[in-house]
Amino acid sequence: MKEAKDEIRENDNSYIINVEHLNKQFIVDKQPMEVLHDINLKIKKGEFITIVGHSGCGKSTLLKIMCGLVDYEDGIVERNGHAVVGPGPKCGMVFQDHRLLPWLKIKDNVGFGLKNLPKQEREEKVRKHLEMVGLKGFENSYPSQLSGGMSQRAAIARGLANNPTILLLDEPFGALDALTRIQMQKEILRIQEEEKTTMVMVTHDIDEAIYLGDRIVVMSARPGEIKEIIEVDKAESRKRSGAGFAAYKKRIYDYFFEDSDVEYDVEYVI
Repeated sequence: MKEAKDEIRENDNSYIINVEHLNKQFIVDKQPMEVLHDINLKIKKGEFITIVGHSGCGKSTLLKIMCGLVDYEDGIVERNGHAVVGPGPKCGMVFQDHRLLPWLKIKDNVGFGLKNLPKQEREEKVRKHLEMVGLKGFENSYPSQLSGGMSQRAAIARGLANNPTILLLDEPFGALDALTRIQMQKEILRIQEEEKTTMVMVTHDIDEAIYLGDRIVVMSARPGEIKEIIEVDKAESRKRSGAGFAAYKKRIYDYFFEDSDVEYDVEYVI
């Protein structure tokens, strides 16, 4: 990993995340396997970025590199102009499985990373964020007493409790039923708009990527490369049954099928 820099790169002051010429390999059976190739991505403060691509294309790895959970071979990865050298207090992460500690009450799970704060301040932050995600009244419940959607709400509250400037979400709604998933999409969008938190979400759900994203990053199959970054018209992307939404969907699916002999109907895309 690149060494941390003390100075902020002048060209990147307007970007909260800056990735340049990033490459990543894993060693599998003693052989190098290229996972990410020449990734270039700049994310502005307050943006909601969604990332889609084939399974195994390195989407989650890219997210973990941004958060400082995974090392990288070469390239530049910066948060707020400084090289990423590990997880930072202003970078939160939410995973597909909520990862709540089953022996702790929900309020204690949400406040787990706030142990250094005075008790009153910690309790106020926990209360605020549980209310924000619609879990007021469930403070003393245990994870086993909550539904999957409620558990993910608690995980999001935990991710937001430290007031991160960046929240990274790795397929957070993948295990939810269709109705709960749509409800959670609306909820995370409301929170993002209220808190102005920069969010980056990996998802396999193309509809979700269109509905949530200010920009959609479309990645190729492994080794993952960025095929296109699609600027989204929010007036079109919020109308799931509209022609504009369908056009975005077809544009993304064309990348998924470009190297395949399989044909798909426009009706399937719409």
